[in-house]
Amino acid sequence: MSVIYILLSISIIVAIFFFIAFITAVKSGQYDDSYTPSVRMLFEDELVKEQPKPSIKPNKTN
Repeated sequence: MSVIYILLSISIIVAIFFFIAFITAVKSGQYDDSYTPSVRMLFEDELVKEQPKPSIKPNKTN
């Protein structure tokens, strides 16, 4: 039973370490993307495609 307490405390310490590392990376700008916005304008036309106009079919009445 004491092994569970040891493993639980070690896992909590590791989780806190990774959480602090994540917060530090976010605050330092690790996940800021400065490349994509400058290239997005080159490929924007491909993303916006015009919808084809629906063709009007004449009604056939017999």
